[in-house]
Amino acid sequence: MTDKNSAKGPEKKANRRGAARLAAVQALYQMDIAGAGINDIFAEFESHWLGNEVEGDKYLPAEAAFFKDVVAGVVRDQARLDPIIDDALQAGWPLKRIDAILRAVLRAGSYELEHRKDVPGRVVVSEYVDVAHAFVEKDETGMVNAVLDQIARQFRADEFARG
Repeated sequence: MTDKNSAKGPEKKANRRGAARLAAVQALYQMDIAGAGINDIFAEFESHWLGNEVEGDKYLPAEAAFFKDVVAGVVRDQARLDPIIDDALQAGWPLKRIDAILRAVLRAGSYELEHRKDVPGRVVVSEYVDVAHAFVEKDETGMVNAVLDQIARQFRADEFARG
């Protein structure tokens, strides 16, 4: 058994949020690919994924409220977020042509940048680049970084103007 997100000593809120981000991206991916509904996703992730062992891997307990906020927020705001993400992608690569897992990462990151002002924008970008690393190659994580950085500068211009 491996420990995906182990924390020494007491679990830190940041680690629980990192686990929530990873779980949110997995949930959004599953909703996109399988067409699962949000209530089914919440029930499945609460009972099987959040803080449990899955296929021999122990997952750090995720901050459930944060997980739910990101997933529900993306579902609620997706029609508005997708064109913003499309604009940030390079010409010729609309969001619908991006792998489903990267769509989930970009949507979750964009939602958090717009709505979770309690988390610094650079932290949000960095966290979602780390999430992307779990699924894709380095070139694609660079694209995630560039797109989320551009979106962060839209949603949090004052924060990014400060350097």
